[in-house]
Amino acid sequence: MANQYIVFILDEQRYALHLSAVDRVVRMVHITPLSRAPESVLGVVNLRGRVIPIINIRQRFHLPKREITLTDRLIFARTQRRPVALVADAVKEVIECTEQSLISAENILPEMRYLEGVIKFEDGLILIHNLDKFLSLEEERSLDLALEIT
Repeated sequence: MANQYIVFILDEQRYALHLSAVDRVVRMVHITPLSRAPESVLGVVNLRGRVIPIINIRQRFHLPKREITLTDRLIFARTQRRPVALVADAVKEVIECTEQSLISAENILPEMRYLEGVIKFEDGLILIHNLDKFLSLEEERSLDLALEIT
């Protein structure tokens, strides 16, 4: 059975999320800074009356900071605890992958708790991320407090 993933780009590297966790992809909009939010949160946006936190995945992946541009994309997705959005340089495609072409992260980088696995392709690798593990419990609590103040 094949799993579907949405592939996005950060600094020329391909990453993926389970398509089932993604609600929509939109062009960049204004991000409102959120005081007292964890460092891993860039701010919030309003999506149809709901305040959605924007997760700083560049920081989480130890990528260099860069200015957000109007050509960037916001990927709105769901974790077990809350809706979130991620900033991507670009969103490329939806792919299908069989279990056989997926390598578990535990076999490669067990210390990266938010990395679920890697998909091997002829032209490179795609890193699959687990949104439910992006924020630590401490970051979740800090974000909850910051959102209450908003």
